[in-house]
Amino acid sequence: MESIKDTNFESDRCECNVIHEETVSYVRSRMPSDENLYDLAELFRVFGDTTRIKILCALAESEMCVCDIAALLNMTQSSISHQLRILKQARLVRYRREGKVVYYALDDEHVKQIFDLGLIHLNEK
Repeated sequence: MESIKDTNFESDRCECNVIHEETVSYVRSRMPSDENLYDLAELFRVFGDTTRIKILCALAESEMCVCDIAALLNMTQSSISHQLRILKQARLVRYRREGKVVYYALDDEHVKQIFDLGLIHLNEK
């Protein structure tokens, strides 16, 4: 019986010590800055919570107030407000006030595109 090490880890390594300088140089020149990559990782971390994903899904369909989102997701307004604060800090949602009611919406079309592309990827065969 082959060990996991033999079948999974050893086979995906190069068996040479040659560095393809042109490829490395090209890719290095195309890489975003470390700061941008850190910010991107933080953005994707925000997407890593099911409640926030549900909120984004709802807001992709319609602008909604906290009370309506709470009713839709069967959660407290306080917990929805907390998640909306995180989404707002990540610039994924925006809000507007109309009298005593605060309405939330996706910040822009890019947020919907990220969401839609994720679903397309998951549904690929």
